[in-house]
Amino acid sequence: MKTIDELLSEGVAGKRVFVRADLNVPLDGTTITDDGRIRAVVPTVKALADAGARVIVASHLGRPKGAPDPAFSLAPAAARLGELLGADVAFAEDTVGTSAEAVVSGLADGGVAVIENLRFNAGETSKDDAERAAFADKLAGLADVYVGDGFGAVHRKHASVFALPKRLPHYAGYLIATEVGVLKKLTDDVKRPYVVALGGAKVSDKLAVIDQLLGRADRLLIGGGMAYTFLKAKGYEVGISLLQEDQIPAVQEYIERAEKNGVELVLPVDVLVAPEFPDLKTKAPANPTTVAADAIPADQEGLDIGPETRKLYASKLADAGTVFWNGPMGVFEHPDYAEGTKAVAQALVDAPGFTVVGGGDSAAAVRTLGFDENAFGHISTGGGASLEYLEGKTLPGLAALED
Repeated sequence: MKTIDELLSEGVAGKRVFVRADLNVPLDGTTITDDGRIRAVVPTVKALADAGARVIVASHLGRPKGAPDPAFSLAPAAARLGELLGADVAFAEDTVGTSAEAVVSGLADGGVAVIENLRFNAGETSKDDAERAAFADKLAGLADVYVGDGFGAVHRKHASVFALPKRLPHYAGYLIATEVGVLKKLTDDVKRPYVVALGGAKVSDKLAVIDQLLGRADRLLIGGGMAYTFLKAKGYEVGISLLQEDQIPAVQEYIERAEKNGVELVLPVDVLVAPEFPDLKTKAPANPTTVAADAIPADQEGLDIGPETRKLYASKLADAGTVFWNGPMGVFEHPDYAEGTKAVAQALVDAPGFTVVGGGDSAAAVRTLGFDENAFGHISTGGGASLEYLEGKTLPGLAALED
């Protein structure tokens, strides 16, 4: 995989460089609530612009239906990128149409432009190879060189991620190079004890990575909504908690395998429960009750790990040589259910080893809860991509850069 440093050494002044970034940031209307992914691509964009390249930044945002939708416009992200660069950033109101062509042709050396949401064109995500290829051909017409730096999208076989780099000289940006280096530390060069904390809503989203980790990790800490399927698999009452009944047989098999392989599988010993899901808009007091994990009332819902579990998980992380954390421990968006996630984040800060926050909601939680990002070894920009890499899958966007 050739890197941006090699590209810079070859010279980029006057060249049109297409940077596939990941600007898929959360929005409240037109207000960005977490700009972490935009900040992550700034080093690549700045290095190219400083070297005189004409930089074309492209990304998806949300899931529009293959047609323009103002709710998913990249205009706020373009404005924020300009603020972070301290420079004007032009914005094209389409992807490969007259606006994009005009904006790109108007770029001076060192100039930066953002084109509109790639998913406004059905060819970006189409399941038809020919349709994706046709869109990639049009995108290729805008540029001379391709730089892949959208790690959060490399597990997708989309036009701008997989087909486009095959049509242009291609290089990995700083973010992708960093992300791949970190993931190799979690697979090829692991310092032990290797502790993995997994949370989030659905156990089905994590089954494949658990399958791999049962042969690699020393300890697995389970929290979030997925924990209740594990508790149910052990025969516990889980009330009206989030539950994937169809996954219980797989979870039971993993519990057995963990014991057989000598992997310490740690489940909550107590949880915070309430009769209903909290209001995340008003954040009105929820008045939860703490109960033992094997004593959840039939009419209550588990919404966070309890105080004893927080202490337990912190102790299991205290001597870790390597930590990977993906998924919050509870409904961290509400203050009454944020303490579990906060405790795990603090335990990573305190851990002596290399700590990785695995993207998605975990990365958002770290910032929302006020932690210093520099206190962690690495905060990934791609939760799904990180998990699929750890599952041992070939990621199309990385494969395309390696050709």
